Amino acid sequence: MSVIHESRRARLAALLAEHDVDALLVTRGVNVRYLTGLVSSNAAVLVRDDASAVLATDSRYIESARRVCAEVEVVEDRDVVGGLVKMAERPGIEAHDMSVARYRSLDREPAAVGRLVELLRVVKDEAEIEALRTACDLTDRAFADVLGTIAPGMTEKRVARALEARMAELGADGPAFDTIVASGPNGAIPHHSPSDRPIERGDLVTMDFGALYEGYHADMTRTVAVGAVSGWQREVYDLVREAQRAGRHALAPGAGLGEVDAAARRVIEDAGYGEHFGHGLGHGVGLEIHEDPFLRPAGAGRLEDRVPITVEPGVYLPGRGGVRIEDTLVTRADGPELLTRTTKELLIL
Repeated sequence: MSVIHESRRARLAALLAEHDVDALLVTRGVNVRYLTGLVSSNAAVLVRDDASAVLATDSRYIESARRVCAEVEVVEDRDVVGGLVKMAERPGIEAHDMSVARYRSLDREPAAVGRLVELLRVVKDEAEIEALRTACDLTDRAFADVLGTIAPGMTEKRVARALEARMAELGADGPAFDTIVASGPNGAIPHHSPSDRPIERGDLVTMDFGALYEGYHADMTRTVAVGAVSGWQREVYDLVREAQRAGRHALAPGAGLGEVDAAARRVIEDAGYGEHFGHGLGHGVGLEIHEDPFLRPAGAGRLEDRVPITVEPGVYLPGRGGVRIEDTLVTRADGPELLTRTTKELLIL
């Protein structure tokens, strides 16, 4: 991976002149990993405008750093920020990450620079997409394996544990985020935490989960019916599926973020359920479960090629339940690549 990391640092170095700095001190752990490959709770990397770099970490990670980042100068220092900031004449810092107290402790005043590394991370290389593809495949397979065990009397917590356990058995490094299982009226809460509520016949059950694989996060949501489905449940499900299809079809390099959101949201609003869809349509995924770009009504900017992103409209009816359908996709010039392939037909268990 060293060649990939070198390329990423070179892309970052090319941006520094625009901010009148000769180096950027990268302190966000996920960004350090992106630029060097090192996973650590205490590390920072200084990337200079000539693309050379110095990585600092403490004794707990120093051997890993020397092994993983052989092409980078590595220094051992518990104070990973203080030493590195002195190695540049005009350093910049990740202002969105460094605390005011930490900034004030420095012996110089580096320039506050925006989310440069996050912007680089938006467009994924094919190695990243392959890791995401594997994470999504593990997610699909776990869902298929657990689906047949879901029945009346099974609690939300038990379903969540079963999904997470199966993903691990299949080879996931862990869950990509805290699994959501929301049954019956709890389905009206978009980010409901699984409870001891037993699933009942006639419930809709929404499951939002994903596998973590080599640092990359899958994200999928499916809503199923247990035992039977009522008229209103079928109506809302079909509506959300139609909106989700519209959102997926709107994904393309050059499409406006707000325009993609509107493509799906319009379907729900035209059916009279607009007030019951309160969150954005989707978000980027990668080394973080929620990262740029974000599909929302006020979203500025446009999609590029090779951007993994979710499409997840929902309708939530307080006291009754809800439906959300979500896929992870990758924008491509010839149409979006679908990574989560589980059927979106309404399954009645």
